[in-house]
Amino acid sequence: MRDLIARLFNLERHEAGAVIAGFGMFFLLFAGLFMLRPVRETMGVAGGVDNLAWMFTATFVGMLVAMPVFGWVAARVARRRILYWVFGYVAATLLLFAAGMATSPQDPWMARGFYVWYSVFNLLAISVAWSVLVDVFAIGQAKRLFALMAAGASLGGLCGPLLADRLVTPMGHAGLLALSALCLVASALAASRVQRWRDRHPLPADAEAPRQQPLGGNPFAGALDVLRSPYLMGIAVFVLLLATLNTFLYLRQAELVAEMFPDATRQTQVFARIDIVVQALSLLAQLFVTGRLAQRLGVRVLLAGVPLVMAAGFLWLALAPTFAVFVVVMVARRAGEYAFIRPGREMLYTVVPAEQKYKAKNFNDTVVYRGGDAVSAWVKAGIDAVAQQPMIAMLIGAGIALAWTINGAWLSRRLDGRARDDAG
Repeated sequence: MRDLIARLFNLERHEAGAVIAGFGMFFLLFAGLFMLRPVRETMGVAGGVDNLAWMFTATFVGMLVAMPVFGWVAARVARRRILYWVFGYVAATLLLFAAGMATSPQDPWMARGFYVWYSVFNLLAISVAWSVLVDVFAIGQAKRLFALMAAGASLGGLCGPLLADRLVTPMGHAGLLALSALCLVASALAASRVQRWRDRHPLPADAEAPRQQPLGGNPFAGALDVLRSPYLMGIAVFVLLLATLNTFLYLRQAELVAEMFPDATRQTQVFARIDIVVQALSLLAQLFVTGRLAQRLGVRVLLAGVPLVMAAGFLWLALAPTFAVFVVVMVARRAGEYAFIRPGREMLYTVVPAEQKYKAKNFNDTVVYRGGDAVSAWVKAGIDAVAQQPMIAMLIGAGIALAWTINGAWLSRRLDGRARDDAG
């Protein structure tokens, strides 16, 4: 089986076990989280579409609170065990929310609380899972293997919404939360197999900074590293522009779905079916396209190609603001992010020190991302209030996408330079 996988997907034979474990880690994580994504969107509508900008702000505040706590844990726990602490907390909290929804299913404050909590910790859990892979694999391996393991995320992201669509009626939202908690525990077990594989095949860097030791430092080291490093700051700008475009589309999606599908169960099913299409496309690209593109054309095509497509997509939405066009652009944006942008973005961290792979990376993935969400939500609300035409926000989005394209090309050049320096 391993020999067949190695030949089919351009692996070295000893890498097959690690890729299977990484695939399983992402599959279980994303199945659990994306099972809840339609629930989160339904809770956002239940909390009031007009309140979404406030919930984005609350999410950012929650992230500001969570990140020093994460930094404190990362400084004191062996870095190979950071994921277990994060996933354990997320699973336990899911069970508490499940109990709350079972007893108070119509409580709008329960809906708002879950929306904010999920928006904080789903990003943190995904970021930590990627930190493990960035820590375990070198840049040459990352170009070949990251997309294959990320295909587990797409398959999990495909199965999660399918489960939500089929199980939300018999199990309710509380049942979906309990099942998600079980998936996260199983994902942590798969991550432990990746760590054990690297123990058997150590990198030279492992001797200098053993993964059994804590990272040390202070809880705010990630933010300070980003502010001091032009390279990490460039990644922060990339994440900020990504979050801004995502938020513009996300808010428009909430408005359209609330207008067209007033029933909460129907809304969950619509969100789930959009997720199914996105994950199916992402899976095909990750298995058969992304790794080969990165190897032959470099990371630039991953980081700059999708932003350029999004510039065209936002212009299309400005000229034809229909629900059908919106769905096409949203699917292209999300599938492109999962299949190309996310693996390419994670490769950027393979050339930084171990502490930055966890702390600076997680600061960019969470605080910067949710900060971009919060600011851009209010910016879009202001644009809509003044212009009262969705077209204006879409035209501004096209300009932001062009800036994102330039930033992605610059980062890919910096990555190539750092990789050459490390090899030399």
